[in-house]
Order: sequence, then structure tokens, then C-alpha cells
Amino acid sequence: MNWRVYILAAAAFSVGLVELIVGGILPVIAADLDVTIASAGQLITVFALVYAISAPVLISITAKVERKKLYIIALIIFTLGNIMTYFSTTFALVMIARVITAMSTALVVVLSLTITAKIVKPSHRAKAIGLVFMGISSSLVFGVPVGIFLTEVLDWRTVFLGIALLSLLSIILVSLLIEKMPVEKVVPIREQVQSLKSIKISTAHLVTLFMLAGHYVLYAYFTPFLEEAFQMEPLWISISYLIIGVASIGGNALGGVLSDKFGSRTSILAVVSTFAVVLFVIPFTTGYLLMFLVFTALWGGLSWALTPAMQNYLIQSAPKTSDIQQSLNTSALQFGISIGSAVGGLVLAFTGTVMSLASFGAVLVLIAFGFAVVSLRRPQLNYTQQSAEVK
Repeated sequence: MNWRVYILAAAAFSVGLVELIVGGILPVIAADLDVTIASAGQLITVFALVYAISAPVLISITAKVERKKLYIIALIIFTLGNIMTYFSTTFALVMIARVITAMSTALVVVLSLTITAKIVKPSHRAKAIGLVFMGISSSLVFGVPVGIFLTEVLDWRTVFLGIALLSLLSIILVSLLIEKMPVEKVVPIREQVQSLKSIKISTAHLVTLFMLAGHYVLYAYFTPFLEEAFQMEPLWISISYLIIGVASIGGNALGGVLSDKFGSRTSILAVVSTFAVVLFVIPFTTGYLLMFLVFTALWGGLSWALTPAMQNYLIQSAPKTSDIQQSLNTSALQFGISIGSAVGGLVLAFTGTVMSLASFGAVLVLIAFGFAVVSLRRPQLNYTQQSAEVK
């Protein structure tokens, strides 16, 4: 496998850190910027929403720009956005910086996958793309506990300065070691949207959206949840996030094994239904720390277990437009994060407590299960139907 893939994976790791690292330090950010925790949580909502919209839009708009050049530009903008966060003194400025970093992150992630697919042999392509995804998922997994630790030792702004330094290193490595990439045709946004005319495909994407929405109703506010439920100190909060992170990586692998052994259709139903049950039960385990940590691990693992089965299902259901569907499913995931964190903020604002968040999240996951049933019951698309849907 081309060793340059590791550089792209490292770059994906550096930009991936910025999305969810806010979740672990929400109370500190809220206190420093003099806003409520619910308001601070919208930093996650806005980031995910901007990411979801800008990923297909920016790739289409910049279709004629040489890929390596665009990659470096996106990394530079990302670096500047994090420096802006470091120097921001108001919530409004931090929010603007989040919009900037969300747009540039979307470009970097998509370009990382695109360039990776071009620089490796076809026989190594799946493994190489998986490595980039591992860089992204690792950043989401380990970013939060590291962010909590740095915030305790220094302050929350230093976290973003550190991310800026990592992305600066990525700029140097990409500039020196990645070759130029020829510009290739990008599927127009209109063509991408038209592929959603199929109920089977559109409801599959809604499964991802509502699954992640249900997850982030609680996960976006997990730090205040731990503080209210257990009066946890930062060290134990970091450990809790680390448990979720390690379980998430394992869940991704488990999801692939389940999909291969039992089929993507069975895996999707099993994962979504079990996830809803676990999320509903979590508040009832808060009186028993060990049991809570066990269910927290299950929660984290199942949150990533859907991805392999869903990707496989989309490829099987729409092989002619599988590339488009993967892109749209990524946007659906980000929309889910945005909706979930927004719903969590509203629930927190109206109830004044984080203890009811998991129950609301479970309801959204049950909606995802309903969409899964609808999608799986629809007949398989034939090539003629798929071609008509993207014309």
C-alpha cells in the first residue's frame, strides 16, 4: 500500500479532532463565554449542519481546482479557523470560527478519501480508505478525553491552538510528499439529490440520520450528564469518554463482522433496535457506576456498528450510484449530529436537567428503526431504475 496514505490519514485525524472535542468541555466553554450549556451545545449543532451541507456543495464548486492545491488551501483555512477560535473572546466569534472549520473539514475529509483512492492500487483501495476512516474515527474517539485533559492542565482555547499546530504539520507534509492530482469529473449536486427519489434509498439515509440524532441527543451533553448523575471529576469524565471511544472502534469492527456473517439487512435491524434499548436503559443505571460503564461501552460500540452494514446495504441496493450514496450518507450522518445536538439543547433548556436526554434520544432511534423497516421492505432497484434516478 502507498505509504502516502498514512499522511492523508494523519491529516484526516487532525481535522476530525475539531468536531466533537467541544462536547467534553462544554461546561468550561459555556462558563468562559457566559452562555448556557444548551447554547454552547449549538457549537456542535452548527458545525455538523455546515459540514453536511458544504461537503457536496464545495466539492462540486471546486471541481476544476487541482486536488492537491485545493487540499492545501482547505488545510490552511482550517488552521486559520482554529487560530481564530483561540483568540475569540465572544460566543459569536467562536461560532463564526466553527463555521469556517466545518467547511474546511468537509473538504479535507472528502479530498482525503478521493486522493487515497487515486494513489493506491485497486487491490489495496478498500484497506487504504479504511485507514483514512480510522484516522477520522480515532480523532472522534480520542479527541474528547485529550481535550478534557488539556483544558484541565491549561485552558480550553489551548486545545484549538494544538489542533492548529497539527494541521500546520499536515500542510507541510502534504506540500512536500503528496503528488499533484488531476482534476476529474465530479457528480453535480442536482444529480446527487435526484438519486434520493427512490424510497428504498432515501429511507436508508434517514436511518443513519435518526440513529445519529438519537445518539447525539445525549452524547453532545455527556459531560454535564456525568457531572449531574455522578458528580464526576474531570479524570473520570475522561475515562468515561475513553471507554466510549475504545468501544466505538470495536463496534465498527463488530458491525463489519455481523454484516458479513448475517447480512446487512439483519445487522441493521439488530443494531438499531438494540441501540434504542441501551439508550433507554442508561438513565436507570446511574445508581450503579459499574453497570453504567458497561452500558456506556455498549452504547459507544453500537453507535459505530451501524456504519459497515449501512455502507454495504447502500452498495448492494444501488450499485450504479454507490459513490453518490456514500457521500450522501456522510451528509446524513452529519445532519443527524446537528439535529441530535439541537434537540438535546432544547430538551435541556426546557427541562433544566440532562437526565431525560437519553429517553428522547431513544425515541429518535426508534424512528430510525421504522425507516429501516420501510427501506428493507422495498424491492431491490434494477439498473434501469438507478440510471433513471440520476438523470
